[in-house]
Amino acid sequence: MTNRYSSKILHYIFLLSFSYLITSCDTKEETTISSVDVPELLDRSEKIQLGKEWESVQNQYMTNALATQEADTRDEALLNLAHIYVREARVTGEHGHYYPAALETLDRILASAPADADLRFRALVTKAGVELSLHEFATAKETATQAYRLNPLNAQINGVLVDAHVELGEYDKAVVAADHMVNIKPDLRSYSRVSYLREIHGDVDGAIEAMSYAVKAGYPGLEETAWAQLTLGNLYKEYGDLDTAEEIYEEILVNRPDYPFALGELADVAYQRGDLAKAEEILTEAMSIIPEVGFYVQMAEVYRETDRYESFMATMDEVFVMLADDERSGHNMNLEYADIYLNLYDDTDKAIEYAMKEYKKRPNNIDVNRQLAEIYVAMSDTEKAKIHIEKASITDSQDPKLVSLMKLTDSTKELSSL
Repeated sequence: MTNRYSSKILHYIFLLSFSYLITSCDTKEETTISSVDVPELLDRSEKIQLGKEWESVQNQYMTNALATQEADTRDEALLNLAHIYVREARVTGEHGHYYPAALETLDRILASAPADADLRFRALVTKAGVELSLHEFATAKETATQAYRLNPLNAQINGVLVDAHVELGEYDKAVVAADHMVNIKPDLRSYSRVSYLREIHGDVDGAIEAMSYAVKAGYPGLEETAWAQLTLGNLYKEYGDLDTAEEIYEEILVNRPDYPFALGELADVAYQRGDLAKAEEILTEAMSIIPEVGFYVQMAEVYRETDRYESFMATMDEVFVMLADDERSGHNMNLEYADIYLNLYDDTDKAIEYAMKEYKKRPNNIDVNRQLAEIYVAMSDTEKAKIHIEKASITDSQDPKLVSLMKLTDSTKELSSL
């Protein structure tokens, strides 16, 4: 079992975060905003309110929602609201509400053609980040390029371009943009991108080193730091060091109790060790905190492995409802569907259908090609598998899944020649 929805793509979705300053307030404003025309702020579940943090978010939302009513503060307030929506999407898992809310808010700013070039730049950067989160990578690149023309020396826009280039398979351009970013501002976000690029180019030790720098650059307890730690743990886990990964996930929960993604990864560690009862217990806790589709997929795997067919089917019904909700909000879920049909239903026809949809959009991306290779191996089509393995290997990635596929197709070829 792997927590697929917080691995490669979400490896740096958090890096698209547009953090806003959280300050504690002793009192809440009495004014209501029922008449203000902005997307609503959904209530957080009790376990992720984190004391003053949730109170501060509510106060910031109230202040900025009211400020949209005044012409001289409108656009800046709308941008602040978009940042709040982006962060709440990550914290709460309510992507179907918050990403469209952020885009709606940002489009209001851009439609007004603000004279302030810096405000337009920041709105474009934020919009490109949301588009990346929705897996609309080509669109995100176009938006980011508009922002880059306004301010090419900004670290954040170079980071967004790193992500867009990576997802579109433009790895040489991603490296150049990452170099620019880390030279402009060596911080959590830039070190994290360097880490990912090192990993996919086969330098796993260097990736761990860079991600360790990212963690040290963050403030303990903040969501961004927790995700950097999570990604560091995932590096250890993916390359076989479950003990170190487990220690990191547990440390996250010390600084940020009930952090659901750390729980999801601890469940995966338990699953890989064969302790399905513990995996189920941890997943139940994670699912009670946020409606993250990846947790439901993990739970379905547990049910399948323990021969609870009715529970498996009921959980998968929920998964498909959640995926459909994401699609309605503009979220491209092709690879998620392909993975589910391949690994949970053994339906290679449906898996290849969805994977090819994504391949047409991103033919040079190594993850897309690795997914196709995995499907073709399952279909016993070694020749097509090898075509996509070759494309998935262009960066010299040492990804264990890719290495395994290479060995499997090589051994199959040897057997067929006997």
